[in-house]
Amino acid sequence: MEKELFWNAVISNDKRFDGAFVYAVGTTKIYCKPSCKSKPPKRENVAFFRSPELAEKEGFRACLRCLPRSEKTDRQTDLVIRTCELIETDIENTLESLAERLNVSTGHLQRTFTRIVGVSPQKYKENRRLAKFKNELKQGGEIVDAIYESGFGSSSRLYENASRKLGMTPSKYKKGGKNMEIDFAITTTKIGKMIVAATGKGICSVSLADSAEDLLSALKEEFPNAIIRESDELLKEFINEIVENIEGDNRAIELPLDVRATAFQMRVWEELRKIPYGKTATYQEIAAKIGNKNAVRAVARACASNQVALVIPCHRVIRSDGSLSGYRWGVERKRSLLEHERSRSVET
Repeated sequence: MEKELFWNAVISNDKRFDGAFVYAVGTTKIYCKPSCKSKPPKRENVAFFRSPELAEKEGFRACLRCLPRSEKTDRQTDLVIRTCELIETDIENTLESLAERLNVSTGHLQRTFTRIVGVSPQKYKENRRLAKFKNELKQGGEIVDAIYESGFGSSSRLYENASRKLGMTPSKYKKGGKNMEIDFAITTTKIGKMIVAATGKGICSVSLADSAEDLLSALKEEFPNAIIRESDELLKEFINEIVENIEGDNRAIELPLDVRATAFQMRVWEELRKIPYGKTATYQEIAAKIGNKNAVRAVARACASNQVALVIPCHRVIRSDGSLSGYRWGVERKRSLLEHERSRSVET
């Protein structure tokens, strides 16, 4: 079973999953339903069970706040979970074969799955296949064996997927990114020091801080096994376009990216890039746009995990009351960016 689906339901308090599973916290020995309003646990302390009985069999007791035993499974959510289980059993299942086994139409399955999971069954299969491939490599498998074990069928299909999603070749991934070449440049802007780093495929990091030392240290921590070198001239055009966005009148940053993310994060980031210059959107609005109005906390986490400041404009997301929430590079920088964009919009 793909646990990311369950974890996203927990952090977004998604009521649609109530009754479909419970999550148990090892440090408290308590199990809850996904929509429980208790403080979110740490992911490493959580286990998932398809029923309260299974959780209790492992020594957990029911939460007195959310009363997880009282819930019935939503039929559409159950359909989605059963679909995920079938894909896990046989990743080559087609939409048609899945629909036939579940006794529903292909259209109904496609719509229901996409609305609840956030991606289509086909996209989910691609993500699972890639995850399986990564796991094979981490376990020490040979690349050729991993290709076929994960269902790619041929090296050409694997490399086509890898170049788009891994951000590095499979052999480099197996070595934890060792020898991956990253060029960087640091400049000064009106909101502090900024580092832009890029691989041969595109920008992998844009960060802001008070000092160049902090920026370089964070980059090396993020990519500990890569070859990192300073290349001011190589990144000059990238730097200029981003600085012009901060200080001038460049309203749209269109630069190649090489970032790694889950399917959910990518969907959130795609919506962030649609927010017009000088405008803002709330976390609730972004959650609604990706088809899950309850995923507010999950959207906030996706914003916080954005590695490329400004290029993916997470600074344009605010709370529903209009206040500025935490920003990875400081709330004051967020305020400055928004004020600059608004002033430019008014001038025109």
